[in-house]
Formats: sequence, structure tokens, C-alpha cells
Amino acid sequence: MAPVPQHRSTSGNDADTTRRPRAIALVGIDGSGKTTQAHQLADLLTAGGMPATYWQNAGGRRWLGRLARRLGRRDPQHLLGRTGLLFVESVLRWLAIARALLRSTLRRRVAVMDRYAACQYASIRAHGGHRWEVVARAFYRIFPAPDVTFLLDVAPAEAYRRIEERGTDHESMEFLAASVAAYRSLPEHPRFVVVDANGTPAEVTAAILDHLAERFPVRPSTGPVAGPVDGLPPPAGPAVPGPGVARIATRSA
Repeated sequence: MAPVPQHRSTSGNDADTTRRPRAIALVGIDGSGKTTQAHQLADLLTAGGMPATYWQNAGGRRWLGRLARRLGRRDPQHLLGRTGLLFVESVLRWLAIARALLRSTLRRRVAVMDRYAACQYASIRAHGGHRWEVVARAFYRIFPAPDVTFLLDVAPAEAYRRIEERGTDHESMEFLAASVAAYRSLPEHPRFVVVDANGTPAEVTAAILDHLAERFPVRPSTGPVAGPVDGLPPPAGPAVPGPGVARIATRSA
């Protein structure tokens, strides 16, 4: 059975632990498992009594890549140029995040964000367009910081293997390595909860739930959850803080 986070009572003296998060973001390079984990987290929170909605805040790289190959170009950057790609990506992601925050607020649901503003800043750095980051930050600054941002940290080689295995798109090892370095160089990085995403999806989910249970009114339960998240193991041990960064290591297989 999957561990389902249960929404705790708001009565008593635990007022500091009863605040419900508005937004939880999962960020990381392509192949880190963001989409899988965000879907599972939204389902688990909802099943535990904390209504949540999954939102994919993509910048369009995947379908731009398909379009580029269809037109005989190697990748989106060769189709649009670096400036054009970063502009299109920034606009599409901004619109997606704005929609997600607005609709989640109106519906009073937790927004589980598959990518957030940090993903755009990292993309700009990975593409070598550093001067455009100032412009992007000026536009994205209207968005509130998520209550917690999980950085799914995965080795470039493992991310490359996963991307090739799914067979829907392609990223070079060089770009994946540059993306890892970009996330680690962000000024927001010390505030990320870094999760070792090299393990199985179940291990990563358990680590994420562990951290959330320490900060918000949720607690693991043995209640069943339908879908692919069924059968997850109990949450792992407590988060292990690193120098300036909360890092969660998944259990070995």
C-alpha cells in the first residue's frame, strides 16, 4: 500500500504545523523524474485529505524539438536560435505558471508544480544566455516562491539513459551536464530541498513525503491509493541536511 499523507486537524496547540502549503515545486533536469513525482504527489496529497492539483509548467522544449526534427533541424536552438528559443520558452512557462497559481488559488487547492521559475533560470544558464536571466527574473518576480522546492538531483548519465529509454525526445550529455551545473549555481539553490533522484521512483516519493510530513499538516497513512503509486514503501528516514542545503538521500535498492 502507498503511504498517503493525511491532513491533520487544525485544532489544539499545533498552529505552527497546520498551515497548508499553497504551492510545492519539483525542479531538475530532464530525466530527473519531475513529472512522475509531481503526479504522484498530487494524487497522494488529495487522497490524504489535502486537495492538490498537478500542473505541468513546461517551456515547450519537447514539442519544439519534434518540430525542429520534422523541419530538418537538429534541435530547437538550431530552429529558433538561442535568443528565440529562450524567449519562446520563457513566455510559455510564464503563462503556464500564472494559470496554475490563479486556478489553484481560486479552487483552494495545493498547486503541485512540475517545473517552476528556477527551471527557466537554469535553462538560460545552460544555454549560455546569462544576460537574458536578468530579463526573465524581472518578469517572473511576480510569482511567489513555492512553500517548498524539491530539486531532483540526478546524474547526467542516468538522466540520459532514462530519456533514451522513453524514446520521445533527445538531449545530449553535454547539455544535461550543463543543466546540472546550472541548477547548482542558482542563488536559490541553498533554499532547495535536494533529493537524490538516482533511485527508484518509490524511493524518491518516500523521501519527498518524509520532508513534507516534517513541515506541513500531513502524516503517512497505510490507506490505499489507486494508480501507479500503489505499493510504495513506507517513508524513509529524516532528511539529512548538507552545508546550507537540505539534502534527502533515498534508500539504496
